[in-house]
Amino acid sequence: MVIQLTLMEALVRRTRTRLAGALAGLVLAATALAAVAAPAQAASLTMVTGFGSNPGNLAMYAYRPDNLPSGAPAVVLLHGCAQNASGYFTNSGWQKYADQWRFALIVPEQRSTNNSSSCFNWFETGDTTRGQGEALSIKQMVDHARSSYGIAANRVYVSGLSAGGAMSATMLAVYPDVFAGGSVIAGMPHRCATSMVNAFSCMSPGVDKTPAQWGDLVRSAHPGYSGARPKVAIWHGTSDYTVATANATESRDQWTNVLGVSQTPTGTRQLPAGTSVEVYGNDLVRVHRVSGMGHGTPVDPGSGADQCGTAAAYFLDTICSTYHDAVFFGLNGGVTPSPTPTTSPSPTASPSPTLSPSPTASPTCVTASNYAHVSAGRAYHSGGYAYANGSQQRMGLYNTFHTTTLRQTAPNHWTIGC
Repeated sequence: MVIQLTLMEALVRRTRTRLAGALAGLVLAATALAAVAAPAQAASLTMVTGFGSNPGNLAMYAYRPDNLPSGAPAVVLLHGCAQNASGYFTNSGWQKYADQWRFALIVPEQRSTNNSSSCFNWFETGDTTRGQGEALSIKQMVDHARSSYGIAANRVYVSGLSAGGAMSATMLAVYPDVFAGGSVIAGMPHRCATSMVNAFSCMSPGVDKTPAQWGDLVRSAHPGYSGARPKVAIWHGTSDYTVATANATESRDQWTNVLGVSQTPTGTRQLPAGTSVEVYGNDLVRVHRVSGMGHGTPVDPGSGADQCGTAAAYFLDTICSTYHDAVFFGLNGGVTPSPTPTTSPSPTASPSPTLSPSPTASPTCVTASNYAHVSAGRAYHSGGYAYANGSQQRMGLYNTFHTTTLRQTAPNHWTIGC
């Protein structure tokens, strides 16, 4: 709780003097010059200097898997408050899929001279306007990766947590010509706040605007832009008391309006750990709500294909959001097809998560806490997790807070979703 409060306190402790930050940046650059002036391609997170004018005074780190092909995609990762580039790179699970599917990672880092708790300044207009501040610094990092690493211009994505999630939304808004998609994790809509004075109410209880009002804030971020808009994934824990869950709905309203699709989902799905997924339009916007999860990036440590990350502060052991985002972005090369929005999946489909049919299509569907499922004999628990009988699909933590819908497909055989 004390650490989480630091996230909010950071908003009112921002250091406004950029000169000290610039000097600190010069010291860091001088210290690391020999190592980073011409960074060799190697499978390690490397600090990069000289990537641009850097008006936001951010540090840049990059990860390039060995033998990264020309024209590879890239993902920008934006850490949360009280975090740094190395920690987010290490714990989020993105390195696993960068190695496996051959794409680069660009990891900006906030400096304490900009914000005393290392939050990206998502609430400052000078840092969230096209061509200015931190937003321009991040864009310059992408430009550097394109020119120096051969990154594909049309396959750049961004993902971030909390303050980084809000900044992720900003990058999608102000640079739709740079990013093909993004992920907003426990974040806020673009321009929810315009100063630290109203940042608190934006975080909790949240700001209520119409979809058109939210959409106008994005459209005004790059006036006259008529090109393609990025696809967006939204993640939020249902027990997040740092950034109110209402922000997930407001973010949905913003991006569905921008992309010109209805605020009514075209389909819903169930994923492990009590995660529900709402799909909007032709799979242009996804909203993930993780049952019982607090404030953090969802991870799922393990060696499975859809498992990743390390549990730590603000990295919560639930589901590997990184895997699902990477597939949503198409970074797997289409090996695993993205779900097609529909309300009538084939009854012979794979037991992997599919869009839910109407309630009458299933003979027996039960929604309950994981504890209740185990008590009723529909599931069992092992190592602190609940697993569905028969399919052995992992349902999430074995407790009374995580809720899962199970469907009976045969005697004592249950699958997630209905």
